[in-house]
Amino acid sequence: MSAASAEIHSLLLDLWQDLQSVKILWQVGVVVACALIGHLISSRFNRRVAETPSLDVTQALGIGSLQRLMFPLSTLVLLFCGRGLLGLWQKTPLLDVAVTLLLAMALIRMTIYALRHTFAPSDWLRASERWLSWLAWLGVAIYLTGLWPPLREILDDLAFSTGKHKISLLLLLQVTTSVAVTLFLALWLGRVAENRLMGMTSLQVNVRVMFAKLSQVLLLLVAVLIALPAVGIDLTVLSVFGGMLGVGIGFGLQKIAANYISGFIILMDRSVSIGDMVTIGEHSGVLTRMTARYVVVRGLGGLEAIIPNETIITSTVINHTLTDRHVRVAVPVQVSYSADVELARRLMVEAGVAHPRALREPYPVALITGLAESGINLELGVWVGDPDQGLAALRSDLFAAIWQAFRAHGIEVPFPQREVRVVGAFPTPDAQ
Repeated sequence: MSAASAEIHSLLLDLWQDLQSVKILWQVGVVVACALIGHLISSRFNRRVAETPSLDVTQALGIGSLQRLMFPLSTLVLLFCGRGLLGLWQKTPLLDVAVTLLLAMALIRMTIYALRHTFAPSDWLRASERWLSWLAWLGVAIYLTGLWPPLREILDDLAFSTGKHKISLLLLLQVTTSVAVTLFLALWLGRVAENRLMGMTSLQVNVRVMFAKLSQVLLLLVAVLIALPAVGIDLTVLSVFGGMLGVGIGFGLQKIAANYISGFIILMDRSVSIGDMVTIGEHSGVLTRMTARYVVVRGLGGLEAIIPNETIITSTVINHTLTDRHVRVAVPVQVSYSADVELARRLMVEAGVAHPRALREPYPVALITGLAESGINLELGVWVGDPDQGLAALRSDLFAAIWQAFRAHGIEVPFPQREVRVVGAFPTPDAQ
């Protein structure tokens, strides 16, 4: 039995002896009083946070950590003070156990909070929070009761040999725990780095996304390199895996590798960025997301197209907002030959200027685009600076405003008319 475990075991024995005497009542009173005061401090802090205006990502992360740690930490400080005062007259095994349990509570709450900010909310995350909490409390209970040394020997005896290597249940447990902890820390640090990088508005969006993805990949690689040697696994076994991975990429994973490489090329050359109005093949819309494997283009109708990065590299991409986010919206209209064309053009320009999304520079312009069979073709050109808000509704508003103005001023919008003559279909009186 280790020295720490022996000390905890001795504290539990002292606690059992105190239960048979009145001394335990003083310790119970101190624990209850410290818990109540800690609860009051935590509740007051939470109310102050609720009254605080909106915070940025970094501040919200720090405040959230303090909210979950305020009760155990404040109670822990009070218990230290109470244990120091009460320890002048008697032993305090109950307070020592309470301190250990509060430390475990703080650790569990921080782990759960980090899980929530590392992974997206889902059913499996809520379920994992429950069993992770129970698993952590079970580990604390096993340690406090001094059962860990014999349990460790039992797990080490349950083993089998493969060649010169002995693989026990204890080794598998250590490997799983080590890899899980290091990967979790890597993912959490990657999420923190991503939040920090995405908040740096001085850098372009592509550069921020690229550095965020690179930091996550590097952190995961470092986590694996740390976790495996920590449990006695030689890193040379990774050379076999690397060779197999290279063969797999060469034969079956060509497209996946091409998409990942294309993703980093797109992020570096800045040909497209999040928020751009693009046309890729038959898909047009706003580029809303960029990952290492694909991009998401949200159409004006709300449909989202997932397009592999390789398609952007190997095909023509129309970026409507590459150098300028101003987009010209054309509204074609036809008037009759008897209409006042100059008046019609002026009304069209007034309709364009009156729309709140229309820019004043460049100014809306109405042009004569042709002399058609049924009337004169006109076109209103309006420039907008927010194409990601949709253009269909804008065209609809402009058509409605132009139609109302034409009706108010008596300007006719022609429609095709045909005069059909039938020759020789019926006999004439002379033929009879």
